Amino acid sequence: MDRPVIDAHHHVWDLSVRPQPWIKGDELAPLAHSFSLDDLAPEARAAGVTATVVVQTVCVPEETPELLALAAHDDLVAGVVGWTDLTAPDITDALAALREGPGGDRLVSIRHQVQNEPDPHWLLRADVRRGLTAVARAGLAYDLVIKSHQLPAATAVAASLTGLTFVLDHLGKPPVATGALHPWADDLRRFAALPNTVAKLSGLLTEASPGRGDVDSLRPYADTALDAFGPHRLLYGSDWPVSTLEADYADVLHLTDHLTEALSPTEKDAVFHHNAARVYDLHRHSK
Repeated sequence: MDRPVIDAHHHVWDLSVRPQPWIKGDELAPLAHSFSLDDLAPEARAAGVTATVVVQTVCVPEETPELLALAAHDDLVAGVVGWTDLTAPDITDALAALREGPGGDRLVSIRHQVQNEPDPHWLLRADVRRGLTAVARAGLAYDLVIKSHQLPAATAVAASLTGLTFVLDHLGKPPVATGALHPWADDLRRFAALPNTVAKLSGLLTEASPGRGDVDSLRPYADTALDAFGPHRLLYGSDWPVSTLEADYADVLHLTDHLTEALSPTEKDAVFHHNAARVYDLHRHSK
């Protein structure tokens, strides 16, 4: 790619440190080994990626300090989306401890696997809202990993907490495999209508049927997001290594480049670099 890129969404994990319980079944079997920054770095740099944001994968308190320490020792990682218990009475202290530890200046956002919560209104619970308020007061963003049916609750909580930036991962996981646009598209537009929301052009490949994630099948979803958010509120993310189920690192970037081919060079710079730097305040670490 002929422009510098910030990859605003990828993961790493070491199965010798802890398991990844979500990796189950034959379909996810290729992910059942460790993935490190040493694996990612050559591919990222070859693709023109100058900085990345690493994102938590499991809801345990030990993972985020490890990711922050990793970021502190690797110039490629400019930001960390971590986890802490939003419902904990001492969440303010927990966030402060993360910020004060090694690499704490690279903590940019908090995330919880809301997609796995059986309560569709989990985000609207009083204890969760209290935690989200603490996240906002700490000067962090909040990443939403949800399924499409949870978009209305995400919209409601974002509307009530206007001081917090909500980052929608993977466009809210639209039903790419079925080809349906609605009600996802309508719900996405309601979410995007709020000024404190942004979204990531990420994860679409793995929402498609295996082997069916091509430009034509993904374009309706990317176009809906571009129309709803505009090019200055969308962030590129590879979703590596989950994306390796369908494509290699460079191909994911090229696919997203094709999905945004109607944008001007300035708008593309926003999607692939400037938006992530602004939303996550990466200027201190991104190049």
